[in-house]
Amino acid sequence: MPNSNAKLHCNHRGGQEAGRRELVSRSLQSAQHCLGDQDFGTAYAHYLLVLNLAPELKPSVKETFQFTLFKWAEELDSLARIQDLFNCYEQALELYPNDEVICNSMGEHLFRMGFRDEAAGYFHKAVKLNPDFADAKENFYRVANWLVERWHFIMLNDAKRNLTYLKAIENAVSSGCKSVLDIGTGTGILSMFAKKAGASFVYACELSKTMYELARDVVAANNMEREIKLLHLKSLDIEIPKHIPERVSLVVTETVDAGLFGEGIVESLIHAWEHLLLEPR
Repeated sequence: MPNSNAKLHCNHRGGQEAGRRELVSRSLQSAQHCLGDQDFGTAYAHYLLVLNLAPELKPSVKETFQFTLFKWAEELDSLARIQDLFNCYEQALELYPNDEVICNSMGEHLFRMGFRDEAAGYFHKAVKLNPDFADAKENFYRVANWLVERWHFIMLNDAKRNLTYLKAIENAVSSGCKSVLDIGTGTGILSMFAKKAGASFVYACELSKTMYELARDVVAANNMEREIKLLHLKSLDIEIPKHIPERVSLVVTETVDAGLFGEGIVESLIHAWEHLLLEPR
């Protein structure tokens, strides 16, 4: 009897596998037929079924799947079915999480709809996945021009201003401030000043997704990615110990510009003083 049960179980598994192959084969045929009829929505659904049933086919059908996705997305866009469009891209990125072409296309849709910060994130990921992807690089630089305020460049090239910040941070660290929070880090320059000055723990928060990604690149280029903890958060949302382990001894910020009140810096500093900064001795 045990041998008989094992044989039945084996036959059952064999039957399931044969059924899976048959369903995959028929779905592929149906997808091709739908593409011929320019029924991109149905073709996309068939490809989703195929790739979920037979993930081993991902490399061989990738280009056709991309074509189908992009054509179906165009239709959804024209019909203003925005949520359905985003759902399709999320499904596609679950199947191909490291596909730079899909990331770039998602970014293009987001940019056209006005979600520039989110678009920059997808363009940046596409460039990271393939540094030679010209379309993604062009898109990233284009959206960065929209998002990176001109005053960033003026401030970064203001040697006198930067030297003043550096000396002030060095003085604070040398006097005992060993843990630092940089609010609105931008490119990460003040965080790097703090680390170079000898701070033991440096945390930096940045609300803009584009500037957060830029700061990560700058910090990594200076070999400090393990020494500075970057948070894609508004400072008002930082919690202890969820985001940083304890109150810091120094808060620095370089958000003092023409947008002082628009950036909510007053509220940020009050929040930091009350919740994130150590009590003065």
